[in-house]
Amino acid sequence: MKTKKKEKLTVFSVVNGIIFIIICLIIMVPIWKVLVDSFDLHTSYGMRLWPEQFGIAGYQSVFTNKTLYQPLLISFFTTIVGTLLGLTLCTLGGYVLIQWDMPGRNALAGILLFTMIFEGGMIPTYLVVSKVLHISNTLFAVIMIPAINIYNLVLMRNFFEGIPKALFEAAEIDGCTPMQTFYKIVLPLSKAALASIGLMFAVAYWNDYTNFKIYITNADLYNFQMKLRSLIMGSDLPTAIGGATENTVKNAAVIVAIIPFMILYPFCQKYFMAGINVGAVKE
Repeated sequence: MKTKKKEKLTVFSVVNGIIFIIICLIIMVPIWKVLVDSFDLHTSYGMRLWPEQFGIAGYQSVFTNKTLYQPLLISFFTTIVGTLLGLTLCTLGGYVLIQWDMPGRNALAGILLFTMIFEGGMIPTYLVVSKVLHISNTLFAVIMIPAINIYNLVLMRNFFEGIPKALFEAAEIDGCTPMQTFYKIVLPLSKAALASIGLMFAVAYWNDYTNFKIYITNADLYNFQMKLRSLIMGSDLPTAIGGATENTVKNAAVIVAIIPFMILYPFCQKYFMAGINVGAVKE
C-alpha cells in the first residue's frame, strides 16, 4: 500500500496561516462586539466577551417599533421583487442575445455593451426618472434602476453560450418553441448562474442606500439602510422597550441588517462557487 507523504511545514505556510488568523480576527472582533452589545441591556463602552446584562429587548424594539420594522419590510420587499425582476431581465435578455439568426442581434449587443462603458450620469438619470417617467418618490424607481444591469446580462449570455448547441437543435426537432426551450432546457441548466447572479442582485438591493437617497424624499418609503444610518448618527432614535438602551437598539439594528445574508450564503454556497466564474471560461 502506498503511504501518503506528510507535507512539510514550511515558513511560508506558517506565515500564511498567521496572516489568515490575524485577518479573521480583524473581521470577527468588531462583529462579535456588535453582537454582544445587541444583547447587553447595560450601557457601557469597551470590548466585552459576554453581555453584562443579557436581554433581547433590543431586537424587540427593532421588530415592534413601526419606525424600524416598516423600513425593514420595505427592504425585504424591494430585495425580493428587485431580484426577481433583475433575474427576469438578465435571463430573457441573455437568451435573446444568443439567437444567432435574429436580425440586428450584433447591433443590439453592441448598444448594450456601449452602455457598460459610457453612462448618462447621475443628473440625466435623475431627470429621466423624475421628469420623463414621473416615478421619483416611488418604490418602482429604486427597484427598476438596479434591475437593469448590463454586466449581469452579459454574464448570463456568456453562460447560455456555453450550453451545447445540440440541446437547442434537439429541442427544435422535438417541436419546442423558443420560449419552451428557454424554460424547459436553458433555465434548468442555469441554476449556478441564477444563484450567483441572483445573490449579487439581492445584496445590491438589500444594501441600497444611494438610490433611496436620490429618488426617495418620503420618509415613509425609506428602507432599512436609510433608517439605520439615521439611527447610528443619532438623528432618529426610536423608543426603546423592555429596558433596552439606545446603544442596545443601535447594535441590534446592525445585526438585523447583516444577518439575512449570513444565513443565506451557506445555502447558496455550492451554487455560488459553481457560478462564480460564469462566462469566464470558454471551451
